Amino acid sequence: MGIKRQRVVNESAGDDINITPLMDIVFIMLIFFIVTSTFVKEPGVEINRPEAQTAKQRKLAAILVAITGDNEIWINKDEVPLEAVRINVEKLKAENPKGTAVIQVDRNANSRYLVEVVNQIRAAGVDDIAVSTEDPS
Repeated sequence: MGIKRQRVVNESAGDDINITPLMDIVFIMLIFFIVTSTFVKEPGVEINRPEAQTAKQRKLAAILVAITGDNEIWINKDEVPLEAVRINVEKLKAENPKGTAVIQVDRNANSRYLVEVVNQIRAAGVDDIAVSTEDPS
């Protein structure tokens, strides 16, 4: 007498959903958004900006430099000595060659530091420089 084995057929095996193409599309979209997005860089300190009546709004500033009331210079959340501003700006310009520079100056900072920082930024090859102010309204 032989033992007969019955083969069990799983009828639901053909009902699986293949999500591989969906995952491919999601990863492609993620890469697209990462490549095309611009990230806002903060200087790393809180600045009490002066008011200006003739201020114009400016977008897409790639290089953001802050000067505190204690005449400290901050770039990308790091305090930077005046002599190193040019080197740091050159690195940021290499990341975004068409980027403009915006300087946030505290109203209690010495104007000499503003002039020196502008000179360092221009020496790094960035000619489009703006000073950030507070809207009086």
